[in-house]
Amino acid sequence: MDKDRIVGAAKDVAGKVEGAAGDIAGDAGTGASGRMREAAGTVQNLYGQAKDAVRDASSAATDLARDALGNGSETYQQGAQAVARQVKENPLGALLLAGGIGFALAMLMNRPPRRQRWRY
Repeated sequence: MDKDRIVGAAKDVAGKVEGAAGDIAGDAGTGASGRMREAAGTVQNLYGQAKDAVRDASSAATDLARDALGNGSETYQQGAQAVARQVKENPLGALLLAGGIGFALAMLMNRPPRRQRWRY
């Protein structure tokens, strides 16, 4: 819990008490002062709640990133092992697949540039 929330709640309660005391005594200045203090306390409390929410969200995002990073290397290792197993089981198919991918990349990289069409 943020200290702004605590201070804001205290100001809010003090403002309510001061406003009620001003209303009971018939002192408009004290009542208005109490309502202003109450409003300031409410704003400070909301500010503290927003800070808490941002802190919680950043903590959750950090934890999620840590988990993803830890699981990412494990997933990469499992994928590499699966590819190695597939190549050992079917070397000719793997060779043909790699050759096809290389041919497609060569075709994409060596195609002629597109002609510019000028429009006026």
